[in-house]
Amino acid sequence: MLWGCKRRNLADCATSEPVEFMADSHHEEEILGKAYDSRLMRRLLRYLRPYKAYALIAFVLTVASAPLVLAGPPLTKAAVDLFLAPDPAKPPSGFGLWLKGMAIRTGFGSSPYGGVLFITLVFLIANIAAFAVQYVQAIVLQTMGQKTMYDLRKQIFIHLQRLPIKFYDRNPVGRLMTRLTTDVDALNEMFTAGVIAIFGDVAMVFYILIWMFQVNWRLALVSFAILPLLGALTAWFRLGARSAFRQVRVRIARINAFLQEHITGMQVVQLFNREEKEMGRFDQINMAHRQANIDTIFYYAVFYPAVEIIGAIGVALIIWYGGGQVVRNVATIGTLIAFVQLARAFYEPISDISEKYNILQSAMASSERIFKLLDEPVTIESPVQPLKLGQPRGHIEFRHVWFAYKGEDWVLKDVSFVATPGERLAFVGHTGAGKTTITNLLLRFYDIQRGQILLDGVDIRLLDLKQLRSSFSIVLQDVFLFSGDVASNIRLGNTAISDESVRRAAREVHADGFISRLPLGYSTDVRERGAGLSVGQKQLISFARALAFDPAVLILDEATSSIDTETEILIRDAVERLMEGRTSLVIAHRLSTIQSVDKIIVMHKGEVRETGTHQELLANRGIYWRLYQLQFYQDFKQSLAGSVAESRADE
Repeated sequence: MLWGCKRRNLADCATSEPVEFMADSHHEEEILGKAYDSRLMRRLLRYLRPYKAYALIAFVLTVASAPLVLAGPPLTKAAVDLFLAPDPAKPPSGFGLWLKGMAIRTGFGSSPYGGVLFITLVFLIANIAAFAVQYVQAIVLQTMGQKTMYDLRKQIFIHLQRLPIKFYDRNPVGRLMTRLTTDVDALNEMFTAGVIAIFGDVAMVFYILIWMFQVNWRLALVSFAILPLLGALTAWFRLGARSAFRQVRVRIARINAFLQEHITGMQVVQLFNREEKEMGRFDQINMAHRQANIDTIFYYAVFYPAVEIIGAIGVALIIWYGGGQVVRNVATIGTLIAFVQLARAFYEPISDISEKYNILQSAMASSERIFKLLDEPVTIESPVQPLKLGQPRGHIEFRHVWFAYKGEDWVLKDVSFVATPGERLAFVGHTGAGKTTITNLLLRFYDIQRGQILLDGVDIRLLDLKQLRSSFSIVLQDVFLFSGDVASNIRLGNTAISDESVRRAAREVHADGFISRLPLGYSTDVRERGAGLSVGQKQLISFARALAFDPAVLILDEATSSIDTETEILIRDAVERLMEGRTSLVIAHRLSTIQSVDKIIVMHKGEVRETGTHQELLANRGIYWRLYQLQFYQDFKQSLAGSVAESRADE
């Protein structure tokens, strides 16, 4: 929760109570529906369609690895029954007979030692083959998973770029980062260690079942007597861990949202000495995340030891009943040993299936949130058959425009005005009068509820969004610079803007001087959000960016409000040249910067209240005149205070 102050005097804010402008509920990671949904699974599997060959190969390899991995128990039975403790009354059959024949044909079956050596070699070959199969399987699965995740992340990012700005007004960046990172990683785990791997575990279970019932069905039934107990334990683990996993996802999303917001607003936190209070809030969120993870640890800590205990009970039953069969000469010692080995091998895939089911559950919860994001409607987009403008002239008209961000809480009320090509138009008014909203609507960041906005006589809703927005350049008070070098921040990926054009634009706005003094000039890396550059330097870069794109319409939104007087003098003539020959919309609180514009529109409570030149509006002695008098008085007080301070310093 970043917090701000509604008071105009910054000093008063230091002792005022914080005003929350993002409620805690904004951080809540919604808990959606049931964790498993066949509809969601079908939708997820669509992402595997381009890589179905990978999935098929992985499936075949997974199923093929089961008999290789489980080769030990049958080979142990054969070694004991054929060569170590053979029973003359029970000649070998099936697999044992085939194995003995192979040993004899290869020259190993002439003695018990040779037979055991042959089986040892077969066991070694089976393990090497299992390693090779599982290695290829892992490579195929991971490749498929990474390709699928690449496609999914790409789709999410493309969708995020198309969503309207109002979506970002209600969704914190940390939550969206969780979608692209944590939630997508959960799906990656499902694709690589979940869906396909479950088939391998199922194949192992069926292989063990078939072998056990074929060799000794009575002993097999005894081995499976513990399955109801194991099933009950698995169901408890599945249900409990599912809820715990969901809570972990909720808590990590809250941490991401909190950290993103507070790291971005660290200057405000430190300015108002909020470190301890915000640390306390983070400690609560972090503790909740820790507790959610501890809850999952509890289920694992109970489940796996319990499986071991139940497995030990099953082995004890096999030794008890199977030992009796051996004593009664119904079963061989090799059969008993193989059953003990297979019983332990049988319980392992059962517990693995349960764990993979939880991977599936976690992935379902993540997919629910991802698909909710992907299903977010793109309400502002280009029409199917957009009208072509040709070369934009910059004629702008608002016709009876009404707009509200929410419901009918109107921010603009019946606003109408015209800006002819090349005309310089300024908007003034108190904070909240709707000045910046006008530029947002002109760029179609939001759509109006009533009226029309026209560019060169065409309703902007009928134009292609790319063509519409490429007709404008905007310079904001809060300049956003991307990671990369200085030149790329001026060019913004537009390869049509040459290096010379970049430098010429920088020279025009007097940015070339400080850029040339940077260690690598225009190739100097810009840190996140322009850290290391002054506010004035960042705004000079944004002016160069606007000039380099050579737009039909220029928008200056409080563009010089944070620039010092010396820098403002440097760029004033450059701004004049920048506005020359193109329609310019200027939003400013400092009325001294707009006295030379062609027309000033005074906004008050969302309405156009006055229109005219600087001198005309002063002569009317209305809202503009009062604003001008108020600002003149404030500037006079600041100048007088500065003069007094200088006089005292001289004394």
